[in-house]
Amino acid sequence: MKTALSMLALALGVGIIFQGLASGADVAKGKAAFQQYCASCHGSAGKGDSPAAAALNPKPRDLSDKTYAASLKDPYLLQIIKGGGAAVKKSPLMPAIGNTLKEDQIQDVIAYLRSLAK
Repeated sequence: MKTALSMLALALGVGIIFQGLASGADVAKGKAAFQQYCASCHGSAGKGDSPAAAALNPKPRDLSDKTYAASLKDPYLLQIIKGGGAAVKKSPLMPAIGNTLKEDQIQDVIAYLRSLAK
């Protein structure tokens, strides 16, 4: 029984971490889009440590932080990427890229973000 519960917990944990992968999202494509549209503020590894971040208030969050990343649900990430920070009552400095990327491309970015917080 203990082993079965451990296996279930492991499966659920892996499922949460890799939910973007299960939906067919492409982490490599997501990384490329992140580098093009997000890294200038969030940093190339998503740590919020880009040179531009020093001048921003508030500072971009560390997207590689496991605890913080686990608190971000996919619908929220979709909304903030599509509509920018203002869409979720966050910094209006974060631009909307919903007119630039299609929804499947945004899902790729979300899958990449999930891979950062291993």
